[in-house]
Amino acid sequence: MNISTHKSFSIAAAAFAALTLSAPSAAQPWPNKPIKFVVPFAAGGANDLMARAAAEGASKALGQPVVIDNKPGAGGTLGADLVAKSAPDGYTFLVSAAGVISNHMIKKSMPFKESDLVPVSLIALAPSVIVAPPNATYSNLKEFVEASKKAPGGLDFATAGTGSTPHFVAEVLKSKYGAKLQVIPYKSGNESATAIMGGQVGATSEASIISLPKVQGGKMKALANTWTKRISSYPELTTATEQGFPDVKIAHWAGVHAPAGVATDIMDKLAAAIDSAMKTPEIANRLKNVGIEPMGGSRVSFVQFVVEEKARLGAIVKASGMKED
Repeated sequence: MNISTHKSFSIAAAAFAALTLSAPSAAQPWPNKPIKFVVPFAAGGANDLMARAAAEGASKALGQPVVIDNKPGAGGTLGADLVAKSAPDGYTFLVSAAGVISNHMIKKSMPFKESDLVPVSLIALAPSVIVAPPNATYSNLKEFVEASKKAPGGLDFATAGTGSTPHFVAEVLKSKYGAKLQVIPYKSGNESATAIMGGQVGATSEASIISLPKVQGGKMKALANTWTKRISSYPELTTATEQGFPDVKIAHWAGVHAPAGVATDIMDKLAAAIDSAMKTPEIANRLKNVGIEPMGGSRVSFVQFVVEEKARLGAIVKASGMKED
């Protein structure tokens, strides 16, 4: 063997050895390292709580840590943009909320396309509770709507800003049921809740996890639950549908979206892990105790959920002319 042939053989052998060493690594099944859930809101809220429950259960099912990374800002857009632009390798996901749908409808511009994020799984939802000051003369949604029609100039309805869940509730009550409401935008749900407790506005709508403790403490009066089923931890509160307002259907939900391009089998595996987590009695009961309903389901069922939400919210945006402030 001459020097040239020997050199070529050595290079080929080294290349084969390197390929052989890297092959097991490349073939490792997903996940083989920690997964990151980007929560586009501050820690402690409903979305964050649902994210942590899903992360805990999915981590056990998948055998890898699922780490929460809070990236609040711009009504959830900051965190969503980060995930939309991340590598579609199955290790970065967004814990999504309704804003992932509605922001594209009402904001003048968005830093990413709607198609840049793909639905993976529904985690859970916190029904919204329509609440009034504790001394309000009305005690349910029907009485509130009637009172708004009789009041000069209508009644004030607090929101957490344009496109927030209470804003959608107010616009449905106005467009579908003739309620006379003056929409008063506050900077956050906490501020509008304070306005309710102080009797400064007629009503608002807030996530069950936030509103129920205040209702049970006598600081607010609950008028209706805006989801289709009664709240597990507060079943005495009737739904808007039961009171004759079937179009008042909205909740503070949390799901998981992936950057476009993540392999289908990875998304299916994550959806199955989250579904399993939501069926774990310890996790399910912990969520139910604070007014959150565990959901889960398949990736296909969440895709359908998102399609229906988009159609429903889009119709409200169109009817109300809802636009970014």
